[in-house]
Amino acid sequence: MKETAFAYLRVSSKGQTDGDGFDRQLAEIQKYTKKHKAEVTTVFKEDVSGTTGEDSRPQFQEMVSDLLKNGCRTVIVERLDRLAREYRIQESLIIFLASKGINVISAATEENVTEAMQSDPMKKALIQMQGVFAELEKSLLVKKLRSARDRKKQATGKCEGRKTFAETNPELLAEVHKLRKKKKGKARLPFAKIAEILNAAGFTNSVGGPLNGKNLSAVYHRNKTKI
Repeated sequence: MKETAFAYLRVSSKGQTDGDGFDRQLAEIQKYTKKHKAEVTTVFKEDVSGTTGEDSRPQFQEMVSDLLKNGCRTVIVERLDRLAREYRIQESLIIFLASKGINVISAATEENVTEAMQSDPMKKALIQMQGVFAELEKSLLVKKLRSARDRKKQATGKCEGRKTFAETNPELLAEVHKLRKKKKGKARLPFAKIAEILNAAGFTNSVGGPLNGKNLSAVYHRNKTKI
């Protein structure tokens, strides 16, 4: 089974975008993958300055998101200056990726840049620190979201979870209540009959199918308060 990788291509001018900048980079990356029996499954093309960090790189951010979801842990660039022009930005991006267990490979030099960086004790410590702060940021975000949910629940009495029938189809529920209401001197309509009437009127269930008495009965008794 071939090792899979993502390709990250970057140009910094319209001339490079319209020219052969992307094609040249991809050709170099494919040359590497062919030699090492690997396979590029997704290509990300970024048109930003080489001095731009990850916060202003939408394709880079999307790539990281996809990497974390699909299990692939390798990014190949033509050369490190295609990742970033400035060394400090290169290092910052590589440390960021390494903290998430993602390797960066330079196709031109065939070097696993992440492994080389981790062999330096100081840079390895920076990667570990980045990972710690990423975990801290995630924990703070989870706490923030939980607090927001708690405030919403206190204010509205409900937060998250599946919406009730009264919330998703109040018109249909109102019709069920109206047809179910007992008329003087007459028995209540059975739910099967109510379903027939509503089906004829064009009402459907939540997936667009016909209504039936059993389901209408369950809905009615869960939502007894007339709306």
